[in-house]
Amino acid sequence: MQDPVLMGAGARLSLRRLWVRLRASFWFTPALIVLASMLVAVVLVEFDAVRSADLARWSPRLFGAGADGSRAMLSAIATSMITVAGVVFSITIVTLSLTATEYSPRVLRNFMRDAPTQVVLGVFVGIFAYCLVVLRTIRGGDEGEFIPSVAVLVGLGYAFAGIGVLIYFIHHVALSIQASSILGRIAADTERAIDHLFPQEVGEALAGQAGERMLPRQWHTIQAHRSGYVQSVDADVLLRYACERDTVVRLCVNVGQYVSEGTPLLEAGLGGASTQQLEALRSCVGVGRQRTVEQDAAFGLQQLVDVALRALSPGVNDPTTACMCVNELGRLLARLVGRAMPESHRFGGGRLRVIATVPDFGRMVDEALLPVVRYAAGNQQVLAHVADALARIREAAPLPARKAALRACFAELRAEVARVRPRRRSAALRRRLRDMEAGRS
Repeated sequence: MQDPVLMGAGARLSLRRLWVRLRASFWFTPALIVLASMLVAVVLVEFDAVRSADLARWSPRLFGAGADGSRAMLSAIATSMITVAGVVFSITIVTLSLTATEYSPRVLRNFMRDAPTQVVLGVFVGIFAYCLVVLRTIRGGDEGEFIPSVAVLVGLGYAFAGIGVLIYFIHHVALSIQASSILGRIAADTERAIDHLFPQEVGEALAGQAGERMLPRQWHTIQAHRSGYVQSVDADVLLRYACERDTVVRLCVNVGQYVSEGTPLLEAGLGGASTQQLEALRSCVGVGRQRTVEQDAAFGLQQLVDVALRALSPGVNDPTTACMCVNELGRLLARLVGRAMPESHRFGGGRLRVIATVPDFGRMVDEALLPVVRYAAGNQQVLAHVADALARIREAAPLPARKAALRACFAELRAEVARVRPRRRSAALRRRLRDMEAGRS
């Protein structure tokens, strides 16, 4: 029998993954706008069927349009709007292609999640659908005259709104392809992930530090049923399940890690649960085709690193963009350095319940800054920004252990500066490195 706790966890995790996919799609929001436009058209036509004669008598100039004129106007609006929608789709695809080429394919998800672009696409297709619904109801001559005056007038206003949306879209695209906008969007998503995943400040007492760490003698391994990236883990449900079953659950993978079909995801101690119930624990680990930043702050940092390395490549040669990436990396790591990493061992009722793989701050720093230092190839502008980022992180570090995590990156930076020819070395950069080495930065 399926455990109700796991059934609820599986449903929530599936809905969460579905919502993440819908937010990153170009069809969901436009489809909602199209349906809403069609519904409004039907409601207005029904309203006109009751009050059209009264409105025509009240204001014949505003509501007294003929059948032929109404058809012609709505037909022109529908034709023009579907043409503009095609142009908008073309501009969007060109923007995505340019972004993938100039920055990184991994930042495309941020563009696809862009709500204004989705709304703009939906508005133009929605105007087209609205006009089609209203056009179908207009009758004249032998058919028995019926002209939904209010619906026709609203369609005209909808078309004028579409013109404003088109102007806004051109402005929005011009802003969104700028490096500062792209990096700002990535940094904002990563910052939200950091605040959600690491809410606790370093120095506060951490719960669950005491308890008997007795591990089961026999484990049941739950394997991945498909290949992909680990997108999310419902650790709270795992803890509740382990407490109710008086067992221990051990995670074998990290969020963001790629797993192949058949790779161990979890290990659960054999106890009062059946094999079928233990296999249901798989629903607590979400596996998908792409990494997502919601539970994977390191992926947000990796996107900034990708953009920096692409900017430093000989084909692009844009050190200014690389410096902007380093600035964002330094700001995010300075925010992260004061946060407590989650405990790998979680307790319930004074006993060990869940063993999880947890992020390591030192490794995140190395993965964020070391590739930039090594790829800078002696570019003192970039190296100076890396030195400033390290100084910013060091100043924000509340514990000596966090400052010690910067040593590998600092040593690599010092070695890279030493490779620069003496005549080309910046005196300010050398002085900054000496200050950092002496601990005065």
